[in-house]
Amino acid sequence: MHVFRSVILLFTACGLLGIANAQNPASGRGGGSGPPASLQTGGRRGGGRGGFQTLTLVTTAWPDGGMIPLRYSQAGPEISPALQWSTPPSGTASFVVIFHDLDSVVPNSTDDLLLWMLWNIPGTATGVAQGRPDIFELPDGSRQISASGSRYRGPGASANGPVHHYVLELYALDTLLDVQVPPQGPQDPNPNPQAIRASVMQGMVGHVRGKAAYMGLFRRPQ
Repeated sequence: MHVFRSVILLFTACGLLGIANAQNPASGRGGGSGPPASLQTGGRRGGGRGGFQTLTLVTTAWPDGGMIPLRYSQAGPEISPALQWSTPPSGTASFVVIFHDLDSVVPNSTDDLLLWMLWNIPGTATGVAQGRPDIFELPDGSRQISASGSRYRGPGASANGPVHHYVLELYALDTLLDVQVPPQGPQDPNPNPQAIRASVMQGMVGHVRGKAAYMGLFRRPQ
């Protein structure tokens, strides 16, 4: 009787163990259990976006943190500078460049002065050539605006005030931006550059995969 009872208990234990293994299959040789492999990868499924990356942005127009030459300012021919940047994360679809005056403020707002904003620069680009033409949309699909129109606006801090700090910012995005801008001439003031800038910034939320910054100083000569 004792032997028969022991055999029954043994078969019962084996059966329960088999059910447990079927409901909780081992994830590997280590014997641990976990979610299906398709849910163990980071990021969106199939996205391959990767994480955030600090980029390097440079220009030969002026040294980082140095004085901006007159040729790139409102006191000169107002030529847009050439920019170059480091290799972005995989999956980069476009770049955004923003050039703004940290020491200025747009009346009746908290926005500083927008001197240049480029967006939808192709994700394969490694930089921006000097002297971009005064046009809203270029053949490569990139777009540009400033407080002065569809063009680059150079620094213009008054000779009677302090030196102003100007920042170039580069963003690598995993998407293109669909921002609607009313048609305008290259020298026509934008109807609402703050709203356009806000729309671009809002569209970037959740899509920034890399960033870099570069500083310049300027004050008009006496």
